[in-house]
Amino acid sequence: MEATRQDSLVKIAGDVVASPDPGKALKVWREKLGIKQVQLARVLKLSPSVLSDYESGRRPSPGVIFVKKYIEALVSLDEAQGRVASRLLSPEKTSAILAISEFNRPIAATALLAAVKGTVLSGDPDRTNLYGYTVVDSIKTIYALSGYDFYRIFGATTERAIIFTKVGAGRSPLVAVRVSQLKPRMVIIHGPAQTDPLAIELAKKEGLIFALSHAANEDEIISSLRKLTE
Repeated sequence: MEATRQDSLVKIAGDVVASPDPGKALKVWREKLGIKQVQLARVLKLSPSVLSDYESGRRPSPGVIFVKKYIEALVSLDEAQGRVASRLLSPEKTSAILAISEFNRPIAATALLAAVKGTVLSGDPDRTNLYGYTVVDSIKTIYALSGYDFYRIFGATTERAIIFTKVGAGRSPLVAVRVSQLKPRMVIIHGPAQTDPLAIELAKKEGLIFALSHAANEDEIISSLRKLTE
């Protein structure tokens, strides 16, 4: 069943409030929905530069009232342009997504890596917290998901780990992430005996934490990740 307008408002508001960087969370949702900054600024009766300052954190947060108006305006513009939010927040998931969850509390990246028996290939997971994870079948993700469907793997926040299974050498998942407007905090691949050096270079260029999981199979990965929320 497709999410309602109220579902969209509540879900986006919850994500923004729980985010360690509310301004960035607002910007991420605006970009997810394909709303231009100048469009939203016009509805909110602000200059684009002021809106940009709020989203980037250069200007102190104006508080709950502004966040409420921002989200309501965002959802209204989205409804006028195609109801992307309701599709992104729909409980239905494609077969490419094997598991997806948001954490009730921040989880250390090192703890998640330990859960999937991950070896870091690039980036520094220390002092990094994650707020969710998505496990996807890499083959189905690359061939079956496109456009806004691909954004489903980011769930409610980009501050998450995306675990790609059935990976050959690791290049394709990193290329898919590189061309996406949204970036996860961590990418983990499962499957390759050897990782393509280009995948590591791409991860470095994007500033991602990149790791290789040595878990026995997809079921072990999913089971271990679920235990993090217990």
